[in-house]
Amino acid sequence: MIIRPKGTYDIYGSEAKKWQYVNEVIDAFCQNYNYDFIRTPVFESSDLFHRDGDESDMVKKETYDFKDKGDRNITLRPEGTAGVVRSYIENKMYGDPEKPTKLYYNETMYRYERPGSGRDREFTQFGVEVLGSDDAYIDAEVISLPIRIFEALGFRNLKVNVNSLGDKESRKNYTDALIEYLKNHIDNMCEDCKRRYETNPLRILDCKVDGESDIIKNAPKITDYLNEESKKRFDQVLSYLDALDIEYVIDPNTVRGLDYYDHTVFEIVCDVKELGSANVVAAGGRYNNLVSQLGGPETPAVGFACGIGRIIFAMEKLGIEINDKKEMDVFIMYVSDTEKEHAIYLAQELRLNGFKVELENMGRSLKAQFKQADRLNSKFLIILNDEDLKNGEIQIKDNLTKEENKIAESEVVEYLDGNI
Repeated sequence: MIIRPKGTYDIYGSEAKKWQYVNEVIDAFCQNYNYDFIRTPVFESSDLFHRDGDESDMVKKETYDFKDKGDRNITLRPEGTAGVVRSYIENKMYGDPEKPTKLYYNETMYRYERPGSGRDREFTQFGVEVLGSDDAYIDAEVISLPIRIFEALGFRNLKVNVNSLGDKESRKNYTDALIEYLKNHIDNMCEDCKRRYETNPLRILDCKVDGESDIIKNAPKITDYLNEESKKRFDQVLSYLDALDIEYVIDPNTVRGLDYYDHTVFEIVCDVKELGSANVVAAGGRYNNLVSQLGGPETPAVGFACGIGRIIFAMEKLGIEINDKKEMDVFIMYVSDTEKEHAIYLAQELRLNGFKVELENMGRSLKAQFKQADRLNSKFLIILNDEDLKNGEIQIKDNLTKEENKIAESEVVEYLDGNI
């Protein structure tokens, strides 16, 4: 027997209903916020993700890389932002007069990491990207959007950790101070931290091993090294969050796992102990230099991402339920072959008029068909018999009130419209 690869899952039945429901809520909110849907390839040139200077775990350890038959280096998409930015540049979206460009995606990603609670090797990630605006309000909007989506899904007591990495000058000043502080402690830290100390010291603050150590807790805070311009910008973001009624905590150790961020970064944390230290359900920030790094014009940008599987896992642990019960508008019943032919025709007519319809197709007795209609929670039953059909009539039964009526078949759509 062939089984699915480790870290992947089949989504079906009631689980699929939850996914559909979450996606419908996401689509509705993105449309209300004026975000357009974008879909990018599931595999891209490896150069898009393996950029010089990027020391993130995702890039260094977790990507699925291979050579195709044309001897090209290819990587399965591990995150959504880089592909969206590549598309923005390649399709010259920066020339669109409708600015900023506001996009959202909902796609499958791949990372070779240890599977765990809410963490898989194949996973679906939803995210948004706003390109072309450096307005501090956009940062606040991008933080508020997932909060409102989570609230609509039933989440409560979410925590928003927000920080600023500042501009290039601020980051350099802070990095110098961090290097000076860590030089007397680095020998006592993990191997990843030792490597990052030489390549990207800021990433040490995000270490999964030493992140809760006293060394990190007592490290200099980046907010103390922001220049006046960066501090003013961060204060603006916070004031807009206040205006949007978003509660937040300023967390100087929030730096994010990818190396292209600057200025605002944030994480939304859910109180689900089963997620452990990985209880972040959405995260993102501003990345004003990534578009130019990938060959496009200087373009300010900001975005966030969250895993759909993690959202659903958290909903289950929080006891948030959705109505995933299967329901039918109409179940059509019959016995004879001529009744079956008419049932097929009638089912199609009703479906084309917008009704959710099922008909008997397992050779069940009439008694068993009634039971099947109940299992499907059918609101109405249409019970065909040859004698009625000769007279252009059908028998219809309200499965809740048990009221039965015989009506002209030509009036069935109007009848159902008035009763469903």
